[in-house]
Amino acid sequence: MPKQKYSAEILAVVAKVTTKRGKILVEHILKHGKVSTEDLEVIYELTDAASAARDVKDAGVPLISTRGKRKTGRQMAVYSFGDPSLIRGDQFQGRKAFSKGFKNVLIVQGGAKCALCSTPYESRYLQIDHRVPYQIAGDSVDTERNSDEYMLLCGSCQRSKSWSCEHCDNWREGRLSEICRNCYWAVPEDYTHIALKDHRRLEIVWLGETEVSDHSKLKSLAATNAVALPLYAKAALAEYVRRQQGK
Repeated sequence: MPKQKYSAEILAVVAKVTTKRGKILVEHILKHGKVSTEDLEVIYELTDAASAARDVKDAGVPLISTRGKRKTGRQMAVYSFGDPSLIRGDQFQGRKAFSKGFKNVLIVQGGAKCALCSTPYESRYLQIDHRVPYQIAGDSVDTERNSDEYMLLCGSCQRSKSWSCEHCDNWREGRLSEICRNCYWAVPEDYTHIALKDHRRLEIVWLGETEVSDHSKLKSLAATNAVALPLYAKAALAEYVRRQQGK
């Protein structure tokens, strides 16, 4: 199969990918036009496709992700290069590395926990994340980073945010930082939308023996009433709010 031709702009920015896993991903796309999670796992024995994709994006490559299906029928990510016009000059010349000291600053400010689900973690399991996606706003040109522009996320929430952001119309078209700054994924404490949808979201994790027991009881009640657990939990919270308001 002949190699697909790409613009000089794409080839120039692809050359900035330096990590081994990132290079595997882009080289496969250069040859075949796209690469799936299954390709990376089976052909190259690469077990962390999401991290490889993040390396590529961090180098400034406009990478898009769509849904595909594995041979087993399960869904997976399929990566390909995006529009070269999304390469935005010097703003995306590769993401600056975060120091251990900067992570400590974020921990002091918000605690050693995920900013979205509030689950406590050891520092090594938390990832520093741009509140406004790097692919939208890039890194600050200032020498000193503003810690208010970043948050700590667990791996699960980081992946959920990435998927939601990449399928937001603002990511695909407008790419306006101002819109992101009012989104749940940037400011879960005070937001007006989730990826431009008039939705609200509450991340709840039950921790420890007592809370896990409470979760089991809630799950049992939901099953008894033949209601999906999330819907049952929402209804229970709504009833609690009404009682508190005396309605």
